[in-house]
Amino acid sequence: MVKPVTPLLTVDIVIEMTDRSGRPIVLIERRYPPHGWALPGGFVDVGERLERAAVREAREETGLDVRLVSLLGCYSDPQRDARGHTVSAVYVATASGDASAQDDARGLALFDPGHCPPLVFDHAQILEDYRHWRATGQPAPLRP
Repeated sequence: MVKPVTPLLTVDIVIEMTDRSGRPIVLIERRYPPHGWALPGGFVDVGERLERAAVREAREETGLDVRLVSLLGCYSDPQRDARGHTVSAVYVATASGDASAQDDARGLALFDPGHCPPLVFDHAQILEDYRHWRATGQPAPLRP
């Protein structure tokens, strides 16, 4: 059987800091190209469940132990990542404590979800969907 060529699978996590006023979210400043601010996340390992990958990536990049709350949506625009076609399962999670930039993160900061710096990838769209989810409880819309 010929092995199909498929997009790479990733996870991204919108981490709400529940012990801070206004529940700010965690953004990382990327150490590697493309440089800029982004949601924590990364590639899913072979044999790994998506949820486990989200928890692992959050811990590796922020030092936080997160609790997954919801699947926000799946993002698959072939242009979402300039490095190649990726598909991301995006989770909303909660955490408390002190976050710190680790692993692939050069920097880390907490932001009001409505007032974030310019973001790499399609993370501005993801945060728009997250704000809609917070306001309505509805997941990200389907984008055929």
